[in-house]
Amino acid sequence: MDPVFLSIGKFSLRWYGVMAAAGFLAALIIMQLNRRYAKLSADQTANIVIAAMLSGVIGSRIFYVIQNWNYYRNHIGQIIRIDQGGLVFYGGFILAALVLIFYVKKICRADAVRVLDITAPALAAAHALGRVGCFFNGCCYGKPAELFWAVTYPVNTPPYQHYAGAALHPVQLYEAALNLLLAPLFFLLVRKAKRGVAMSCYILSYGVLRFIDEFFRGDHTDFVRGFTPAQVIGFALIPLGVFLLVKFLRAPQQEQAGSNINQAAETVEK
Repeated sequence: MDPVFLSIGKFSLRWYGVMAAAGFLAALIIMQLNRRYAKLSADQTANIVIAAMLSGVIGSRIFYVIQNWNYYRNHIGQIIRIDQGGLVFYGGFILAALVLIFYVKKICRADAVRVLDITAPALAAAHALGRVGCFFNGCCYGKPAELFWAVTYPVNTPPYQHYAGAALHPVQLYEAALNLLLAPLFFLLVRKAKRGVAMSCYILSYGVLRFIDEFFRGDHTDFVRGFTPAQVIGFALIPLGVFLLVKFLRAPQQEQAGSNINQAAETVEK
């Protein structure tokens, strides 16, 4: 895997950035397709996606730098080099969710739960593309594996040096594939299920997905009683997802103006 997508003289464009941009566009398209279910205008939706993306990148980088502070305390200039990888998804997820809730309630004055619902399939699709970027970049790599689909990284890359050139689980692609399977499910839940169900299913399913995927990760050096930090967070996300799912499934159908979401959607479209 070559982390560089295109080189022109001293300028180089990395796959990590290309896939991050593709993820942003995918999220924007999916959010625009579903915006009427949250009663958002096209401009509001675009602003939400931009706010979520920026806060997500910042939160992801902050968590990564904190986890690797022993290195960054001596390399302060490297903190902003996100083009080389180094993002922790949970950090971005938490900060983006907080920023999104604040923005939606205070600026858009929309239903935050429904906005989070339509964000679920967009986030799953964007995350899948981002993980493909991780695969090419050589970060978030897996443990050694004797499987025909195991991958070997180029000499002098971190995974090659860490495992002396052994073939590794392509854990980035595992997570990408599962997110791609979940994205259309969440897309359908936005349109067919009760308010809050898509968001709850995302929290629950990603908590489970990440908890299992972490057993195949080989880049961790920090553990909490034998579990990675992502798995520890999963311990909180999984029961939270179950609680929210039961809560929203048992809740009566929310009364909305006109009592029909499609009618409201048509109003927003106009």
